[in-house]
Amino acid sequence: MEKEDDKSDRRKFLKLGALAGGVVLLGSAIGKAVSLDSTKETGEKVKVLTADGKLMEVDGCNMKHPAAVKLTNQEMRKGIEGKKFVMVIDLAKCANARKCVEGCQKMHHKQAPTEWIKVKRMQDAESLTPYWMPQPCFHCDNPPCTKVCPVDATFKREDGLVMIDNERCIGCRFCMAACPYNSRSFNWSEPIIPQGMEAAEYSIEKSFPAKIGTVEKCDFCPDMAREGKLPDCVTACPNGTIFYGDQNEDTVTNGDQTFRLKELLTNRSGYRYLEELGTEPRVYYLPPVNRDFPFENDTIVHNTEDYKII
Repeated sequence: MEKEDDKSDRRKFLKLGALAGGVVLLGSAIGKAVSLDSTKETGEKVKVLTADGKLMEVDGCNMKHPAAVKLTNQEMRKGIEGKKFVMVIDLAKCANARKCVEGCQKMHHKQAPTEWIKVKRMQDAESLTPYWMPQPCFHCDNPPCTKVCPVDATFKREDGLVMIDNERCIGCRFCMAACPYNSRSFNWSEPIIPQGMEAAEYSIEKSFPAKIGTVEKCDFCPDMAREGKLPDCVTACPNGTIFYGDQNEDTVTNGDQTFRLKELLTNRSGYRYLEELGTEPRVYYLPPVNRDFPFENDTIVHNTEDYKII
């Protein structure tokens, strides 16, 4: 069981702003992120990553957060300048705990059976042991979904994310048919809006509030990235399965561990799912070797599909 002190340290680490460009840029000059002035110290120690990949601790008073800026949906379509978001999923760590799914559901106010992250039972051959494979939207650099949308409701941002503008979506579902990863869902009924949020303005980056007759999917949580936070699917996983980061900074983290992206993919033989399709996904996988957990056939499975690659 994770100790409370460990959880606290992890949350402090996530407050870096490492992924948003607002507080600390992973791999950027530390001087841009930390101002060591005469401000009264708070006693709260925050871990930051320097340009040469070393961790250091500074007092929380030295962390400079940018003022909150309300963006229009048109501005959100552009993306976060200078970023190329990426995700790495370590299949050796996944035990089908489904905490990533639960975290995503809670964050985006989703109700079953809709799931933006699907945990699938995979088996590469009949003679090989199965393994669990979380699948979000892959945010492809060559996305077929954006090419078929007649109203530019689904689009590719400068920071690599493929988003959906539900104010433009007409519910034709061409994008769902074009997606080879089955990453999208359709709102067949009126979505349930949490009490007290009925008057919330629609935000492309929050993908909320949802609307009947429109398509939705995993959005990589850019609203959290702007605040310097990791997506809930990353922080909710008890095994550190999912890493999130910026390809331009060559850095990914699961909140506890931080790696250079290129080194991690090279050393662990990282690959992209169905890369032969030419979609150029922004989600990478590390093979399920030297697993942290044995595959359990009696694991409780909800809405989990079986896939076999021969």
